[in-house]
Amino acid sequence: MTPQEFNKAVEDYSDRIYRFVLKSMDDSERSKDVVQDCYEKLWINVEEIDFSKSKAWLFTTAHNTMIDIIRKDKKIITDSSQNKEIYEQGYTGLNEILHRCLGRLNESWRSVILLRDYEGYSYREIGEITGQSEAQVKINIYRARMAMRNMIGKMEMVV
Repeated sequence: MTPQEFNKAVEDYSDRIYRFVLKSMDDSERSKDVVQDCYEKLWINVEEIDFSKSKAWLFTTAHNTMIDIIRKDKKIITDSSQNKEIYEQGYTGLNEILHRCLGRLNESWRSVILLRDYEGYSYREIGEITGQSEAQVKINIYRARMAMRNMIGKMEMVV
């Protein structure tokens, strides 16, 4: 990859990577750090990485870095007893409710939902980014959507 191609990768993908990481981590400063780390790693490996594969490489690196940080901070919340909190607080906006549910998913489910529904990647591309098979990506997306549906409950209760 040439320096010009590296600069093009920064221009083309940095905002998308930032949004992807921010949705998972919900911390703008740490999300910026993850993006910067990804581009630093890309620059270190600039000779070995082909520009055509830089997008997948960057998202994979961002995904792995983000998971490492989340695991270190032990911010994974999987306790289903906390799902009742959404109903008790009343309607606060559908978007906020969806973000809260998304935040309660484990990191692998949250990542595939963000890549598919927020970023618009295909199942194959998500598999390349996360290191999962296409079938496993589909299963994880289904399970994540079902978990979110169970957290929200009936839509009539939310609206």
